[in-house]
Amino acid sequence: MSRPPAATSRPPGGAATRRHLAARRRLRASARPGPARLGSARPGQAMAASAFCCLRWCRDGGAGHIPLKEMPAVQLDTQRMGTDVVIVKNGRRICGTGGCLANAPLHQNKSYFEFKIQSTGIWGIGVATQKANLNQIPLGRDIHSLVMRNDGALYYNNEEKNRLPANNLPQEGDVVGITYDHVELNVYLNGKNMHCPASGIRGTVYPVVYVDDSAILDCQFSEFYHMPPPGFEKILFEQQIF
Repeated sequence: MSRPPAATSRPPGGAATRRHLAARRRLRASARPGPARLGSARPGQAMAASAFCCLRWCRDGGAGHIPLKEMPAVQLDTQRMGTDVVIVKNGRRICGTGGCLANAPLHQNKSYFEFKIQSTGIWGIGVATQKANLNQIPLGRDIHSLVMRNDGALYYNNEEKNRLPANNLPQEGDVVGITYDHVELNVYLNGKNMHCPASGIRGTVYPVVYVDDSAILDCQFSEFYHMPPPGFEKILFEQQIF
């Protein structure tokens, strides 16, 4: 008796074979590494991936990142001072003989700054243009400076414009505040308004100070001893205003 023929596999084109091959292809595709699709990722995974990318962007600076330039401090300018002037304490103290401008012009509408008298002598504070002769003191002799001198007189163009009361002259240890609004300059003594405005100067002006005869003054362009009057504030660089 002859044996039945052995069972043979279905032809390659059978439906079972096609389903088997399709399953194997899906299995290989799911195992192959590749970029995650946002649509198929779980919410937690997408959030974690986004946070990681953000942190990496901040750490590396980001594409096209432009760092903000740090504004320099307002201080006395060693490039604009008299030949016999000495500036110390990181641009905050002046001694010697002659005048010095600050490194920032008064662009804003209302500016305030202070000077503390550390040692008496001949001195003056106020505003001046870059054309002021910082080797010729006292200032206030021409149209390029408007200053209050140590005797309490306010001078512009060699003319006395106003004067502090005789019983309120600045002494050693006093703080003199200056306000300027592009029209008037006013003087404050230890936070008190002296009510002696002066005007006349035109153009772009800078804070100015001069010393002689052993006078020593410290400037305060921020962190003031006294609160600025309403509407006035510390000197800002032009980039900070806009």
